[in-house]
Formats: sequence, C-alpha cells, structure tokens
Amino acid sequence: MRLKRLAISDFRNIATARIQPGESFNLLYGLNGQGKTNLLEAIYLLSSSRSFRNARLPEFIRHDQSIAHIQGDIESGGSRSTIRLRLESAGRRVEIDGKGVQRASDLHGRLNAVVFSPDDTGMVRLGPDHRRRYLDRAVYMGDIGYLHCWHGYHRILKQRNHLLKSADRSGLETWTEKLAEAGAEVIERRLRFTAQLDRMLQCHYATISGSAETAGISYQPEGVQATGREAIRNELLELFERHARSDERYATTTAGPHRDDLKLSLNGRPLKAFGSQGQQKSFVLALKMAEMDNLQSIFGEPPLLLLDDMSSELDSERNRNLMEFLTSREIQVFITTTERSPALIGTKARCAVFRMEGGNLTHEGNEPHE
Repeated sequence: MRLKRLAISDFRNIATARIQPGESFNLLYGLNGQGKTNLLEAIYLLSSSRSFRNARLPEFIRHDQSIAHIQGDIESGGSRSTIRLRLESAGRRVEIDGKGVQRASDLHGRLNAVVFSPDDTGMVRLGPDHRRRYLDRAVYMGDIGYLHCWHGYHRILKQRNHLLKSADRSGLETWTEKLAEAGAEVIERRLRFTAQLDRMLQCHYATISGSAETAGISYQPEGVQATGREAIRNELLELFERHARSDERYATTTAGPHRDDLKLSLNGRPLKAFGSQGQQKSFVLALKMAEMDNLQSIFGEPPLLLLDDMSSELDSERNRNLMEFLTSREIQVFITTTERSPALIGTKARCAVFRMEGGNLTHEGNEPHE
C-alpha cells in the first residue's frame, strides 16, 4: 500500500502543496508551527475522512477560505485509485475515482494509515475516555462492522438516558434489553481485537525498548467474564440490574461499554503508575506497530506509518531500534522532525527529504543515510 501523489489546497496553513512521496522513508523537517503535522493530518484524512487530532471541520480550512481540498493517488493490491476530499464548514464530500461516496465503508481499507503523535502517550496518563477513544478507532480501522454496532449502541444509550431523565420511564426495560444486545457486540469485537493486539505487542516492545520487560494490553469490561455474545448479553443485563438504583439517582446509564477501560501493563504492573516516560512512549509506539501487523493480516498489505515530531519522542537508542526495524519492512513511512536527518541515523534506507516552512513544502532530494 503506497501513497503515490498528494495534493493539498487551503488546508489549515497550507495554501498549496504537492508531493510525490518516496517508496519507503519520507522526512519532513522544519521548525514547529510550520505545517508538518498538518500534512500528516491530510494523509490520515484520506484514510478515514476523520482527523487524528479530533478537529472540527472549520479548523481544516485555511483562514479567509471556504473550502479545502485533499487528493491522494493510491496504489493498493496492484491497482491505482484516487481519493479526493472536499472539506467545508457544513460538511465533507469524499470521492473515489471521481464518484461520490456516502458511507464510511466505501472508503474503508482503500488507504490504511497508523499515526504516532506526541498526544498519543496521553492515553496512558489520562482518563479511561482517552483509552476508549483509541480502542474504538483502532478496532474500526480493521473491522468496518464495528462502526455500525458502535453507533447502534450509542443511539440506544441516548434513548435509555432520555428515559432515565424523564418522569415517564415506561419502556425502560425494553431499551435496557436492546442496550445489552448492542453492548454485547461492542464488547465481543473489542475483546477479539485486544487479544490479537496483545499477542503482537510484546515482540514490538522488546524491539523498540531493547529490554526484556513484559508489555501487556487487556480489555476488562465491568461485570463481564464471558467471551461469547449471548453470554455477554446476559451478564450485561445483570450488570444493568445491579446499577439500576444509581442509574435512577444520576439519571444516566452508569455502567456498560461506554464506561469501560483498557489495562496497559509492564511486567504485570500498571504502566501509568510504574512506567517511566521513556517506557510509556515505547509502549504506545509498540501498540502502533501491533496495529500495523493487525491491519496487514487483514488487508494483505502494511499500512502507511505516520510518525509525528520524532525529534522529541524517543531517545537515540529507541529511535535507532525503531528505524532499523522499519527498514527491514516494506512500509511507507512519513516522519516529521525539527531537524534535517536525525530520525534516520543508523539506517541504510533511501529517504525523500522535504522542508516545510510557513505552510510551503520544498523537496530537497533523495538521500541514503548510512
């Protein structure tokens, strides 16, 4: 899977940019605030039509403009296609080979991308909502059916919460049963994904950190021990029954998949409490590598890897371990950094080098890094 060409207009601070990326490493360097992350965001939007920065549509559009465009020529599965996004404050339009698409499933898998940015380590330090957001996005990238069941669960949850807030709660039992049914599918798909990720995580953590520490990830839904959908549904019904009084008191659903958490551990201990900053960064990056393996197993090709602000994210040893690993794989990588070449020290890959300044992109050539 390769991005062969990228064209951007009026996106954030980028008036116009055109890039023909290299097949393996692409280094985008420049001072902070020049637009490097914006370019990675544009690539990610081509993969999912959503931002990894959780931005709103008006934020995409350059000041004093009304429309932004992103177009990418993609090579995947031996064939070429063109994805085009038109972004306006009122909405977005996605076209594939000139034809408009209405459903997220039409874009799914056309261009897969995994991103690692400084904000990603927040999933370790911050609350469960950040880890759920990561989990839901990662599951969806490889499982298009997850988006449908996730939206279905939240539609039912909204209706149940509405009844809890109203004086007339007739029908609450019916909506509770529907919530358990939808929640069981959400949990089943999350469990399957995290089990796959956990099997891949340890190897990548050892590669990046250079240590023998044991990294682990697990999803432990409250009140649920089962793995089969029907059994999960029954346990959710029991969970909702146990929380009935607190639901009524607070007029909201106080338990269920929308409140669950991920457990991230190192040597069997919570990563948040016992992991150093370097260990936490290595752990999250290893998670991203495991995501890439998962997507490759599903689609038969590795996704693109977007590494943002690598100047500050890893020390020299971890960075060298990562780059040597990536060089051994057939992956197209986009790296942003404040300096020209430190991200590729120790590798023998050829690298396309681009300078970003004030939203303007300049190709400075292709270089071997020994």
